[in-house]
Amino acid sequence: MSTTNPLHGRTLAAVDDLSIDEQRYLYRKTREFKEAWISNGDLTPFRISDPELSVYLMFLEDSTRTKESFRNAVKFHDINLNVFDASSSSFKKSESLVDTVKMLFGYGRRSIFVMRTKMEGVCRALDEQLGEYADRIGRERPVFINAGDGRHEHPTQEFLDEFTFLEQRGWDDSHIHVALIGDLQYGRTVHSKADGLKAFHSVIVDLVAPEDLTLPESYRSRMEDNGFEVREWESIEEYLGSGDISDCWYFTRLQLERMGEKIREREYELRQAVTFREEWLGELPENTRFFHPLPRHREKPVIPSFLDGTPLNGWDGQSINGYFTRVIELAMVAGRLGGDFDGASPVPERKEESFITEVKISHKSRVEDRFKVGIKPVDDGIVIDHIAKGCEPEEIWDRINKIRRILKLNVRGSHGVFHTADPKNFKGIMSLPDILEINPTELKKLAAASPGCTVNLVKDRSVRAKYRLAMPPKIYNFAEISCKNMECVSWPGAFQNVAPHFYRTGGDTFTCRYCGKCHEYGDIWDL
Repeated sequence: MSTTNPLHGRTLAAVDDLSIDEQRYLYRKTREFKEAWISNGDLTPFRISDPELSVYLMFLEDSTRTKESFRNAVKFHDINLNVFDASSSSFKKSESLVDTVKMLFGYGRRSIFVMRTKMEGVCRALDEQLGEYADRIGRERPVFINAGDGRHEHPTQEFLDEFTFLEQRGWDDSHIHVALIGDLQYGRTVHSKADGLKAFHSVIVDLVAPEDLTLPESYRSRMEDNGFEVREWESIEEYLGSGDISDCWYFTRLQLERMGEKIREREYELRQAVTFREEWLGELPENTRFFHPLPRHREKPVIPSFLDGTPLNGWDGQSINGYFTRVIELAMVAGRLGGDFDGASPVPERKEESFITEVKISHKSRVEDRFKVGIKPVDDGIVIDHIAKGCEPEEIWDRINKIRRILKLNVRGSHGVFHTADPKNFKGIMSLPDILEINPTELKKLAAASPGCTVNLVKDRSVRAKYRLAMPPKIYNFAEISCKNMECVSWPGAFQNVAPHFYRTGGDTFTCRYCGKCHEYGDIWDL
């Protein structure tokens, strides 16, 4: 396969692993493939022919449609199919995912892993760790496709959903108005729509769910950041009374297995709020279609069975489209398709050095009297100033203690809380006469632990270098931080040896790179 193909070897851990242009390319190629398949046309341009490529289906959580559509998609191609059976594997002996996948990776020359897990962020973590391993041993990096990870995302379901929406609209991508109904709190297919709906140029999203099942704020914020108009109702009945109703309804089942006992006790009330009733048929706009990622609950479906034979049924065709989109997804990441792609790829991650600013120092700059160890000014050493400036003294003391623990400052020094020129405004200062330099890694740690502080390097009572530290765009690989989502692959209790990694997503909010859980700045620290 061509190494210049921008889609070759790409892991699909989340929807935004494909740019909008790449997603539209996927839908265009799927359309071409489906039309050729229906008309008994030539399917050769879409077929991978590579006897050295192995696809492993690793479904560690139950699945029917996703697993079987991928199984049949693999069979379409001339490649090797391996179905991993977790029930008879060393998972029963508490083997880590990395060790298991590393073993399977070693059995073939080229590998694609399609994975469904209860653990969140698995594909991203494996892509990083196995990618580094492949580089070390001189092998082609394996590809990972997320077939659903806990309550995080389900990108391949999202791709088939968007393809279905486009197909229903005659391939008009100018606008969509969609109602998301049901379990929006735990429904990963809905979470993927925060990015997937960007396939349309103008988007209105109606959220219909009781308070306990509402969309997590992080995904709602992402929708709004993406320019979507977002509206909200607590039940179908309330929504129908609004007078401005979508003709595209997307239902999700109640995922009771992921809910706490108190919420499950209210099952009847919650189901009533998001289950469609026959009496409402006359209130729907013309040409309305219902969709559902399936399966429906056989006893208590949110889309009752009396609707199966009506024009409202869009879910059956939606399910079939899983085969067509997954054939194309495999062809793209294997390098069979993508050579003719001429659009934009995902935006590279921004550099992280911008949060450390070196301040110009005058030759006359002297250490001020407040930079002291006891009563003696610092002659040589480091002074950390403006610690938690503007906070209450108690919080400043906490911050000082955090800095000492994170940087392991078990040395001679002094520290305290002082007021600025404004007697009502406080800050912390640390004087460290035995530390003569600070390396870039320590500066990064300090910026993460105490954004807003300044670092003064002192020599002969003169400030020879000064750095102003801002809140970093990423905080990662520190022993003192962790994701607090117990389903995350990086959660310490998962024992998967995945270092925590957070992105700043606004203000003091940081999002886990793997599971997407949002944390307040103070919550990521274990001190």
